[in-house]
Amino acid sequence: MVKQAGVEQRMQIWPAIDLRGGKCVRLRQGDYQRETVYGDDPAEMARRWVGEGASCLHLVDLDGARDGTTANLQAVQAILAAVNVPCELGGGIRDDAVIERLLGLGLSRLVIGTRALKEPDWFRSAVRRFPGQLALGIDAKAGLVATDGWLKTSTTSAVQLARQFAGEPLAAIIYTDIARDGMLQGPNLAAMSEMNAAADVDVIASGGVTTADDVRELAAIGVAGCIVGRALYEGTLTLGAALAAADKTKQPIQKS
Repeated sequence: MVKQAGVEQRMQIWPAIDLRGGKCVRLRQGDYQRETVYGDDPAEMARRWVGEGASCLHLVDLDGARDGTTANLQAVQAILAAVNVPCELGGGIRDDAVIERLLGLGLSRLVIGTRALKEPDWFRSAVRRFPGQLALGIDAKAGLVATDGWLKTSTTSAVQLARQFAGEPLAAIIYTDIARDGMLQGPNLAAMSEMNAAADVDVIASGGVTTADDVRELAAIGVAGCIVGRALYEGTLTLGAALAAADKTKQPIQKS
């Protein structure tokens, strides 16, 4: 979504539901060996967040991100059947057939990272075929883009990748700082600010959001939204508090 100058809006809060083996889990810093299982029923978790006020959900197929498959499709379908809010999905989305299949299930948008980096021409054409339905997923370690479920790190900077697709009809940029992800240590505000300044579409910040103050600080930067994961599951931040923090700030969108 293209940023609009001078338009006020509440920063979106996207509760994260990360799927692995059909269960709701969280990883620390993207490490598959550092997994915590938070529930056996992702659909029930989705109902919980929507019941607490969520207006959108961020889903991740962790098996798919690593293996390039749609391993948790059944869980995704159960979530879509359980709630009536926009849901986005990332992980393992690397060809046209999968895009069409997943959008056909009722997902609002898909997040693509690995293949966008490796085959930018394909991604550019896909974005044009599905305008406003594909988000660019940028996961970074020390500012460099990571791929394949965060198992590999490229030599391309996050901002450089974002600028490759300037002017394209992206739904958004989902920007994750891997070092902060799942660590409950606060977001990388400097990196998020840099990305928000460089991008010509909405930026959704991910990684490290722990408190209501973190939400307010991200809103002050002007990002369109933030993804909250482990903090909700561990209870360091309630969804209600996150929504209230986002609502009170109502920061203007900076870019046009």
